[in-house]
Amino acid sequence: MISMQDLDEYNLADENFLDVQSITDAMMTTSQSLTELAIRFFLNLLVCWVIVGLFYYRKSRRRDYYFTFMVFSTAMLMLLYIMGNVEVGVGLTLGLFAIFGVIRYRTETVPIREMTYLFVIIAIAAMNGLAPLYRVVGATSDTPHYALNGSALLVTVLSNFLVVALIWVLESEKLLHHTSTKLVLYDRIDLIVPERRAELIADLEKRIGVKVDNLEVGHVDFLKDAAFIKIYYTLGKEETGSIDQITRAKDFLEQ
Repeated sequence: MISMQDLDEYNLADENFLDVQSITDAMMTTSQSLTELAIRFFLNLLVCWVIVGLFYYRKSRRRDYYFTFMVFSTAMLMLLYIMGNVEVGVGLTLGLFAIFGVIRYRTETVPIREMTYLFVIIAIAAMNGLAPLYRVVGATSDTPHYALNGSALLVTVLSNFLVVALIWVLESEKLLHHTSTKLVLYDRIDLIVPERRAELIADLEKRIGVKVDNLEVGHVDFLKDAAFIKIYYTLGKEETGSIDQITRAKDFLEQ
C-alpha cells in the first residue's frame, strides 16, 4: 500500500526530473548548425574523393562510376544529416537508399569491386552524417548550450583515416600485383582439351599479345566451333584493364 507521503515524494522527484530534462533542451545557433554542416560536408567530400579518385578511378578509369560514387555519397550525407535533425529513424534512411540501389542496379551486373566501393562510400557518408560532433555544455545550469566536441571530431577523422589506410594497403601494387582478366571468344576448340593446354596458351599469347598466367574454359559451342575462355594475366606498371570484361559496344560507350 502506497502512503500519501510516498506519493508526494515520488511526484517531487518526477518534477525535479522533468525540470532537469527541460533544462538540457539546448538549441544550436545558426552559425553552429552551418559550421557542423560544413565540417561534415567537406570531410566526407575529401575522404570520398581520396577513395574514389586516387584508389578506384586510377585503376578502373570508369567515369560513370566515379560520378555515381561522388554524388551518391554527398546525397546520402545530406539526407542523413537532415533526417537526423528531425529525429527520423536511421533504419528508415538506410532503407530508402537500399530501394534506390535496387532501382538503379537490379537491371545490370555490377562488378564486385564497384559494389565494394559503393558500400564503402555509403558507410563513410553514414559515419560522417551521424557522428555526434556537438555536445551540450552546462546541462545542469540555467544556460545550457552546444559546443564543438573535439574528441568526437577527432574520433570521426581517425575513423575516416583508418578506412582510407585500409583501402590503400589492399590496393597497393605489392598485394594485388596488377592481375587482370580478359574474356576471349576462341575459335580453335581442338586446343581446349587438357592434353593440349600448352599449345592453347602459346596460341593465345601469340594472338593476344599478353603473357597468360592462367586460364579457364567456359561455354563451348560445337556447332559454331567456338568457346569462351577467361585468361588471367599481369598488367604492366600504370596499365589498366577496365574494358577487359566488356563484350558489348553499349558497355564501352557508357564508360
